[in-house]
Parts: sequence; C-alpha cells; structure tokens
Amino acid sequence: MSDERFKARLLLLKFGITGLFVGGLFLMIFGYVVYSQFRIDVPARHFAVLTRKTGNDLSNDQEISPDLTLKEATHKGLQREVLPEGRYFYNCYTWDWEIYPMVEIPADAMGVRIRLYGEDLPPGDFMSTSEKHKGIIQEVLKPGRYAINALVIDRNSKQPVGAPRLKNDYIEIIELWEPKVIPAGYKGIVTNLAGPMPEDPNQLLVDTGHRGPQKETLDEGTYYLNPYTIRINAIDTRSLRFDLSQGGVMMFPSKDGFPITLDGVIEFRVIPTTAAQTYVTYNDVSNDETGSTAIADEIINKVIMPNARAFCRLRGSNTSAREFIGGETRAAFQKEFQTKITETCKEQGIEIVQALITTITPPEAIAEPLRNREIAVQKKGQYGRETLQKEQEAVLATETALIEQKTALVTADREIIKKITLARQEQGVALEQAERDKEVAQEQLEAAKDKAQAILAKARAEAAVIGFENVADAAGWKRAVEAFGGDGSSFGRYVLYQKLAPGFKKIMTNTADSPLMRIFDHFADSAPVTPQPAKTQPVTAVSTEK
Repeated sequence: MSDERFKARLLLLKFGITGLFVGGLFLMIFGYVVYSQFRIDVPARHFAVLTRKTGNDLSNDQEISPDLTLKEATHKGLQREVLPEGRYFYNCYTWDWEIYPMVEIPADAMGVRIRLYGEDLPPGDFMSTSEKHKGIIQEVLKPGRYAINALVIDRNSKQPVGAPRLKNDYIEIIELWEPKVIPAGYKGIVTNLAGPMPEDPNQLLVDTGHRGPQKETLDEGTYYLNPYTIRINAIDTRSLRFDLSQGGVMMFPSKDGFPITLDGVIEFRVIPTTAAQTYVTYNDVSNDETGSTAIADEIINKVIMPNARAFCRLRGSNTSAREFIGGETRAAFQKEFQTKITETCKEQGIEIVQALITTITPPEAIAEPLRNREIAVQKKGQYGRETLQKEQEAVLATETALIEQKTALVTADREIIKKITLARQEQGVALEQAERDKEVAQEQLEAAKDKAQAILAKARAEAAVIGFENVADAAGWKRAVEAFGGDGSSFGRYVLYQKLAPGFKKIMTNTADSPLMRIFDHFADSAPVTPQPAKTQPVTAVSTEK
C-alpha cells in the first residue's frame, strides 16, 4: 500500500513538473508574441495612426470614427487621436497601425489646415467654426513640428511635400503658404473675407471683425494669418517721386492763347493714418492678385495728374505767355502750384512732400524776343543793384575807416593808461624799496655806533690792562734793581745771563779775546778782567744744546 502511494505521488510530481514546464514555455511564447506583435514603437519625430478593425460600424455620413480618444474607442475605422513618440501595446487583432513622420512646417512657411471629416458647413459658410464641421480651419500652424494625421501639400502645385504615404489614412490636408511679410515703410491693408456682414454695407471701411476692408492697418512685420479668411495687401507709404512728363505732355493755353509746356518733379507719399481709406478709394482690383498693391501708379493717374492739370489750366489761363518768362511770375506760379496741389491732394489722403516745376517753355515765336527783353530787364536791374552795391561799399569803406580810427584812438588811450599805471606802480615799488633801504641803513648806523662804542670800550680796557701790567712790571723791575743796589747794569747782566745760560752747555774758545766773548764786554765795565797772554790753542767745537 505504501509502494502504491509512493508511486502515485511520484507520478503526480512528474505531471506537476511537466505542467510547470509547459506553462512556463507557454508564458514565454505568449510573452514573445505579445512583445513582438502587440508592440508599437514610435521613434522620435514620428507618430502612429491607428485603425480599429472591430467594433461598431460607421454610418454612411461618417468618414472616420466619431470617438475622440483611443481609450474610449468603440467604433471601427480610422481614429482621430494619434500616438506620439514612445512605446505602446495594442491588440493586433483589434487594431491596425501605421507610423509616419510628424508634420514639419518650415521656418519660412505656415500651414493652413483643411479638415476632411465632420458635418457639412452651413449654407454660405466656407470656414469650419467648430470641431464637428469639415472645411478650412481658422487657426494656422506656425513653423514647428506637429503630431497631426495630415497630408502636407504645396499650395501652388497641390503635390505632396515630403515622403509619400502608402495609404490614404489621413484626416486633414495641410497647405504650405508663405507668411505675409510687410516691409519697412509699408502698411498692411486687412480685408476680412469670412466675418459677419457689417451693419451698414455702404461703408468703404468696416469695423474690426466684420467682412470687408478693415479700418485698422498692420505695421511692418511678419504675420501668420489664414489667407482664406484674411487678405493683406502691403501699400507703400514711403516718399515716391515722378516726373510730370511721364504722364504725358503738360500743356495748357496762356491768357493770350499761346500753348505753354512745363515739366517738373513731384515727391509724394500715402499718409499712413489714412492708408486704408486711400487703398479702397483708388486701388484697382487687378492689383490684388499679386498681394503687393502697386497703388503708386493709381495715385499718380487718379489724384496727382488731374489736380496738376486742373491747376495749370485754371492758373495758366489768367497769365500771359510773356509773364511766364519773367522770374518773379515763374516763382509765384511755382509757389502757388505747390500750395494748391498740396491742399487738394491732402484731402484725398496723399501728402505732397515737394512739387517743383523745373521748366516752363513758351512758344519759340515769342520766347526769343520776350527772353531778350527779360534779359535786358534783368541786366538793368543788375546794373542798378551793382551801382547801389558800389555806393554801399563806399559808405561801408568810410564807416570802416572811422571804425578803424576810433579803434586806433581807443588802443592809444588804452596804451597810455597802461603805461601811466605801470609807471605809477614802478614808482610806488621804488619808494617802498627806498624806504626799506633807509630803515636798513639807519639800523646799520645804529649798529655801527654800538660796535664803535664796544670797540672803544674794549681798547680802553685793553690799554688799562697793559698799563696795569706795565706798572706791575716796572714795580718788579724796580724792586729787582734795588736788590742789585740800584745798579741797572748789573740787573741787566743778570737777566742776560739768566736767559743765555740755559742755552749753552759748553763754550770752548782758543783765546779770551775771541769774538764770541766780546759780546759780554760791555757788561764788564765795572769789573775789568786782567788780560792774559795769547796762547795758541787748537780750535775746538762749540755745541749748544737747548
């Protein structure tokens, strides 16, 4: 019994291991199938378009599934929502998908969207006003990248742009248009093509948002506006110039019936604040095809030339041909021409910067004599002006000489005053210097007197000292002489011997009456020495040592 249980358990274990192995293998196969068949890898800059193969059928008037999101999708067919970049898992039995590159709008373009699904537009409308209607969408796509299931085409050739699509599984068409660029010096005239009708349809300009030309204009810049709903015409508001002869020969009759021909240059510009009014008034419809309104020719033909011709005919009929040759008449005609044409054109939205008449040509039959007469008149006036100029030059020379004379007198007076002032300053400086020298001399005199008195006192003191010393010496000598019995000679020898004795150590002589010994003879008068007979002695040296 125990063996059967063991075998049964062993058999169950084998079946269990086999079941686990089979289950694991099934899970691996299932996971591989799911990963390889259900996986949707959307690379960068791409999106995935999904089509549901199972679910509710579409009605006859539906082009795509009416479901808004993939999570709520219950109808068959092409779905609105797309899958952006990333990895997703969808049942391949229920879903089918295609991966396409994203819609890229270049930097110099904009995209106009045309929705291919939804309800038909109401009668009279051509713009889709809500998500449920098909047709042209009001908003445009600016340069960039968009995950929109659309076919991009060129608006001129209507051919696809970029990689072709193998299936017609797009729900929109995007046309590439160039944005409207208004250059510097231009104004943008805006015409609304899809707005509601204005309350008063007889107005040239309508309020913003209504259908028709708008009162507000656009400044220079780049604008991304739907060309199916907004038309922008760039109108030049810079200064422009043209020759009057370009519109034909400017000819009018004079007062006396002679034909007068003139030529000139007119510089004008459209007034920016009334550019829209000028556009709708004078622009020709043929100019709207290019988008850049060539309104300058319309202004010249419809405003400036009619006003110029009208003025010349009216004013010229009141002036004779002879007067047109004169400089004053021509200048007055020129001034009045610019004034009048400026006033009339400004009322029509045109600013005349300058209106210059360059030439006025009368008939040659009267031009020559009138020209000669005018030249003679001009020369006469010139001679008169030259005479007056000479007289004025003489008066000017006299006045100049008087001014120079007065200038010289003023200069001389100024120099005299300058020299007098300088002399007075030098005199004052010299007096001050003399006073200082006098004070110094007085001080030096007093010092000299004090010094002389000091020297005299010193000399007197020194004399007194010498006198006292002499008196003292005399008193001493007197006492010394008295010690020798009043014999001055004895005292003198004593003093001599006292002076000489220290200077001799030896005296060697050969005779007693040698010249050396004779210097003492006058001291021996009172005690004569007995002379000794002369003896011949050898001469010896005498040395003195002190």
